[in-house]
Amino acid sequence: MKKKNKKTFADSRIESIVYGILAFCIFLAVWELVSMTGKIGRFFPSPFLVIREFVKAFYVQIGQNTMLEHIFYSLRRVTIGFGLGVVIGIPLGLIMACSKVCRAFFMPLFSIVRPIPGLAWIPLAILWFGLGESSKHFLICMTALVGITMQTYFGALETDPMLIGAAKMLGANKFQLFTNVIIRSAIPNIFLGLQGSFAGAWCAVIAAEMIRSDEGTGWIIFNGMNYANTTQVIVGMLAIGLVGLITSSLLKALERRLCVWNIQGK
Repeated sequence: MKKKNKKTFADSRIESIVYGILAFCIFLAVWELVSMTGKIGRFFPSPFLVIREFVKAFYVQIGQNTMLEHIFYSLRRVTIGFGLGVVIGIPLGLIMACSKVCRAFFMPLFSIVRPIPGLAWIPLAILWFGLGESSKHFLICMTALVGITMQTYFGALETDPMLIGAAKMLGANKFQLFTNVIIRSAIPNIFLGLQGSFAGAWCAVIAAEMIRSDEGTGWIIFNGMNYANTTQVIVGMLAIGLVGLITSSLLKALERRLCVWNIQGK
């Protein structure tokens, strides 16, 4: 019976892969047909041309950098801004969940800031920090901060009261209760916040680079738009999508590694 279940699971994985490849091939075929039409084809390059230019960008410079260097600049900006959001957001979310005073003080602020899209911070980022790297880091941090804080807050707030009661009965003090019960209970939500906020932060750095930058994946798109180079624009979009997919997969793999007991994200 167990062998049958394993075979069924393997068959479903193979089936998913086959359907995925088939869908990708159909997508490329439709794209190729659209690129061959009259008016649309002039502004919509062939997928094979885009793939060729994408690969070529790794050894031929776009502007002053190769594709790998552009991706490095974007990832460095995201790492700094996102890291600030993590360092501030996780402790703040935990404190808000454990302290009624902090919750009463910060929740109204987050209720106002939460609906504001990250890109809306661009004018303030430029006014406060200018057009340099600091404004980009601030924009990314603000984009990531809200999601990380709120997911951490809800994860810690929803800790099972029975677990808290059991820990108290076993003699756990407040510090042990916080580190061994509340934080562990919040970890699945923290990872959800990290994954969602990283996607937002990645979008934010692209927007920031399109406004003012000399390098980065966002700059590739903006530069291509300025010169009416549709192929370069789509190459930049492809780079953004692939890097986003890889980083998202890495975060999910990290969650599975650290949270073996948790089924979220699998």
